Amino acid sequence: MEGHDVENELVRSVNHPDSAEEPGSPSLACEHYGSPQQEVTATMRRNDNYLPVPGEEKSLDVDFVNTKDRSHESIPMKNRYADDGSPLYPRQGPYFSDGQRRVDYVLTYQIQKPNSIRRQSSRFGDNNFIQRLWRSLNIRSRRAEAQPKEDPEIAAQEQRTDYHEDDKRFRREEFEENILETGLELEMDERTNIPGIGFMKVHAPWNVLCREAEFMKLKMPTKKNYEVKQGSNLVEKIRLFIHKVTAPLHPKVDLNRPQSVKFLSHPFSREKQHLFDLSDRDKFFDSKTRSSIVYEVLKRTRCTRAKYSMGITSLLANGVYTSAYPLHDGDIEGANAEPNDRKLLYEQWASYSFFYKYQPIGLIRKYFGEKVGLYFAWLGVYTQMLIPAAIVGVIVFLYGCATVDDNIPSMEICDPRHNITMCPLCDRACSYWKLVTACGTARASHLFDNPATVFFSIFMALWAVLFMEHWKRRQMRLNYIWDLTGFGEEEEDHNRAEYEFRVMRKTIRKEHPTPKREESEKAKVKLTCTDRLPAYLTTVVTMVFMILVTFAIVFGVILYRISIKAALHMSTYSAQSNIRATVKGTAAVINLVVIIILDEVYAAIARWLTALEVPKTDKSFEDRLIFKTFILKFVNAFTPIVYLAFFRGRLVGRPGNYLYVVGSYRMEECAHAGCLMELCIQLCITMLGKQLIQNNLFEIGIPKLKKLLRRRKSDLDSKQEEELNRSLYRHEKDHILGPFVGLSPEYMEMIIQFGMVTLFVASFPLAPLFALLNNIIEIRLDAKKFVMELRRPIAAKAKDIGIWYNLLRGLSKVAVIVNAFVISFTSDFIPRLVYQYMFSVDGTMHGFVDHTLSYFNVSDFQPGTDPLQPMHLGYRVEICRYKDYREPPWASTPYELSKEFWVVLAARLAFVVVFQNVVMLMSDFVDWLIPDIPKDISLQIHKEKILMVELFMKEEQGKRLAARDNHNQDNCNSPSSANQSPPRPRSRPVSHANCC
Repeated sequence: MEGHDVENELVRSVNHPDSAEEPGSPSLACEHYGSPQQEVTATMRRNDNYLPVPGEEKSLDVDFVNTKDRSHESIPMKNRYADDGSPLYPRQGPYFSDGQRRVDYVLTYQIQKPNSIRRQSSRFGDNNFIQRLWRSLNIRSRRAEAQPKEDPEIAAQEQRTDYHEDDKRFRREEFEENILETGLELEMDERTNIPGIGFMKVHAPWNVLCREAEFMKLKMPTKKNYEVKQGSNLVEKIRLFIHKVTAPLHPKVDLNRPQSVKFLSHPFSREKQHLFDLSDRDKFFDSKTRSSIVYEVLKRTRCTRAKYSMGITSLLANGVYTSAYPLHDGDIEGANAEPNDRKLLYEQWASYSFFYKYQPIGLIRKYFGEKVGLYFAWLGVYTQMLIPAAIVGVIVFLYGCATVDDNIPSMEICDPRHNITMCPLCDRACSYWKLVTACGTARASHLFDNPATVFFSIFMALWAVLFMEHWKRRQMRLNYIWDLTGFGEEEEDHNRAEYEFRVMRKTIRKEHPTPKREESEKAKVKLTCTDRLPAYLTTVVTMVFMILVTFAIVFGVILYRISIKAALHMSTYSAQSNIRATVKGTAAVINLVVIIILDEVYAAIARWLTALEVPKTDKSFEDRLIFKTFILKFVNAFTPIVYLAFFRGRLVGRPGNYLYVVGSYRMEECAHAGCLMELCIQLCITMLGKQLIQNNLFEIGIPKLKKLLRRRKSDLDSKQEEELNRSLYRHEKDHILGPFVGLSPEYMEMIIQFGMVTLFVASFPLAPLFALLNNIIEIRLDAKKFVMELRRPIAAKAKDIGIWYNLLRGLSKVAVIVNAFVISFTSDFIPRLVYQYMFSVDGTMHGFVDHTLSYFNVSDFQPGTDPLQPMHLGYRVEICRYKDYREPPWASTPYELSKEFWVVLAARLAFVVVFQNVVMLMSDFVDWLIPDIPKDISLQIHKEKILMVELFMKEEQGKRLAARDNHNQDNCNSPSSANQSPPRPRSRPVSHANCC
């Protein structure tokens, strides 16, 4: 076995400056800048004592000692550790062992060597007596296992495992050789404080950064700058005034301050590098850009010796590498922590004490990239826009509190002089009851069911439009500041590993391809709709089944409410008046628990279904996953709420002819004041529970629980753990952190919350307030998670929030229709208006309660459904009342729907049509009135284009003047030179311009 596969102490540090130059490309200054330094490094390497690492030999039978004779054939290797095990170089920052070259990316892999190699390597390397004793015991145990009594199946399994690890190692070696050919530099570190994990550190030298920046068309700031003039219109002056007033609320970060001077940006070019300020090349490409460049190179690098081509995604999926991530800039805590962007984010952003301040969006974008920066910018705009919505919602709620004593319908219900006897709420177990017992529910319903809720629904519909418009303008401003105005999605999106694997299997199934057409057929092979048809059918069937499961669970909760209510009526429950509240509360809690559990299940099912479809690119995978997850979670969260809002109390029937389900279960009725109070309770518990438990408690509690369990399993005390943490390298510290799984879970939380705020806001005006309080905590919680608990994500460019904007816009449109139906059918707003203007004698609400109650003769009960205790009230009841618009029993058509029912129904439908069209029209008018691009931004973008054209015109004019001067000088020297020697032929044709 080769030396680098035996010794853990070795660190490979390879530099191929020549390989970075593209074949046939001219030798540009960018590629050769700093070449003296590279020559010094190369000379220093030649003087070192290197251990052999042959690039071609892969035999496992080569003795370690014999490899020393071929040191001149090896790739240079460096030993990072002395004989006593101490490091030769001090532990510092995210750098190579030389302390100069920055680690731009890290690949990790499992260290598991074959038994034969372990036996050979046990004689070398470590001077620790305990480790050598432990290795000798391992060798003896393995020799004991080699006796004939050994189980052959186990031995074969061990051989297969070793072969599998060798195969992974060979693929890693090939992939790393191909990485070196791209010009990147590698350093291997297998002697780490994390057992069983090896690290391959990647560094991008200057010439590779220049080449890839040009290939990726990265916009970089030029030397040319211009003054950003603020707009002179009234809106811009107001904006600047607000910015000055809110100056104490801005974090102490330079990138968050308004720029008075802006540098022109242009796609980087090695031929035009004189346009850029390259005085400090270490800072020209920041760490975010360097890691994204390396990641693009890794995605293009392939392994081709296997049966099918494998990229970095395939290698990660197959376990060849266990993880890949860029490094954080440095530590955030401790006296020795150097100033860095991560520490600044921790101090000015990821702290709950700064909850009242704005976010440093510019610094977030600089450190995490545009995609993460846009998410937190959107979350900040959403939270900021919730402030006026919360204020208006609180005013509406306080209006309900202030007018509850003046509400005539609730006063009539609470008046004991109205001796109204109501029909039983269930069969047999329930008895007759007095309407005055519903006094508390009626007064509480007025808090949310009053005329102000109609105004609030219209306000929230316009608020949603204003929020979308405000975000579009904010997004355009960020695009201008971040130089994303010309950015598009046309860049190449690499194929996913699973897609490549399926294409490979499809290629293999081809029947005997001819050698000439084999390569062309491989290039043409792709997955079609026919290949994905089974996955599509599985997706449709599974999602329909999951939705039916949600409906079944909601129906089960309905049966729970019915049965528990009957059981409590039959029991000796002391507070009979609290039965309804008890059933409501427990059912809402059960719904919440089910929603939280099913959310996790549905997220896993959506990912499984998306993987079955084998999307080609990561973007396609993400869009499909978002769509499936949103459908399932939306149905899961809003099905109980939709039932309470639109179906409960409408599928009941009437006394003597009730609707029954599952045998003898009678469908539940609404309270006399309507189902709006129960809808409010369900919405409140679901919203608060999801935010408190699912969003905050899980995100805070689970990491702390994991850390507590890790400490309890560890034998180290707190001081020893701190010392161990200080001794770790940057790449080892980041490996302990959790992997970044994307922004979809964060967006999904906010989208569901946005639905809670807008869809049923007519029934719960305090929803914006609770959302605001949650988001204030959520921003700092996510900030803490991104800065402290997660590995640094790959900086991804994005100019908008993608599919999430379409979901928000769709929800805001649906919210208008839903609130129209809630006001019209769930609340009593329309019946009150109809009664007041059509049926009231004096034009007031007096007599409204009696108007909404119908009469029933108790002798018309079906056999076996009358109450077991008819004398519960102390007298015999002959006529009871129930809430409905039906004819009395003494009419010619008893118990049929009355004229009032059809009048109220027509008014309700008319209100839905008018409300929807008026609000939609107002929303479209607001959308048309507010331009998507701020006027000052459009002027600055136009100014940038003009300045860039002028810059290139001056550059071209300078080139022409220089060429003309050279041409004139050649012509002036031509007579004298002609007398002395014959003219030399020119290497390139000269233009026939007139000489001046």
